[in-house]
Amino acid sequence: MITTNTLILIFAGLFGLVLGSFFNVCIYRIPREKSIVWPASFCPKCNTPIRWYDNIPVLSFLFLRAKCRHCKAPISWQYPLVESITALLTVLFVYRYGLSVWTIGVLAAVYFLIILSVIDMQLMIIPDRFSLGLIVLGLAFAWCNPNFEGVWWQKELYSLLGAAVGLLGTLAIALIGSWIFKKEAMGGGDVKLMAGIGAFIGWQGVITTIVIGSFFGLVYAVFLMIFKGKKGGDAIPFGPFLSLAALVNFFYLITPAMLVIEF
Repeated sequence: MITTNTLILIFAGLFGLVLGSFFNVCIYRIPREKSIVWPASFCPKCNTPIRWYDNIPVLSFLFLRAKCRHCKAPISWQYPLVESITALLTVLFVYRYGLSVWTIGVLAAVYFLIILSVIDMQLMIIPDRFSLGLIVLGLAFAWCNPNFEGVWWQKELYSLLGAAVGLLGTLAIALIGSWIFKKEAMGGGDVKLMAGIGAFIGWQGVITTIVIGSFFGLVYAVFLMIFKGKKGGDAIPFGPFLSLAALVNFFYLITPAMLVIEF
């Protein structure tokens, strides 16, 4: 017998798949300053409008064998991956926090992180609308943040402190890194992104996000050097790794003390 909770999670997954399809539109159009609502989805190679039955999340990609129905141009694996990741994270966070006001806020932040991470991977930029939007969301939902203690105004102050530490702390790291390495060590988009993340997880979460994100970034850089022939000085996008670390903290807040105990 299917329980109510199971039905909620199934609906959350389907909802995530649909949103993931829309996020692919955002990822393509926002950096190019195109409308995300008009025109309807089209093949970027032949500009042919995509029919609804060719735009079903994941399934259409499989049925079409990763090729446009009209021009046979290959369809990027980004599309089903973004849809699947969005569905998976939606299910995980609904499972973690249930149906609550906080779930709405944290899922909005998760969706922002998905979009900006893919854009950063592709173009090495983080649009301000997402990083600054995270700050607004974090402050707006701080009153119901289960990771913050105290009454609503204390939670708001803790969120504001987290945003300030995320901004100023990451800016300090960026300036020191630029001074040591004689080149830009961290982009302005990463600095603003950490302010938005800090608004959600507080100053302690900022510290662990930077530590965990740096570890993920280091692993990726080593992988590129070994298997892709990249040089150690080549720039890599840092936003996706900060976002991945932030997702860990969104799901289960890790404090600096926990990192010390673990290692």
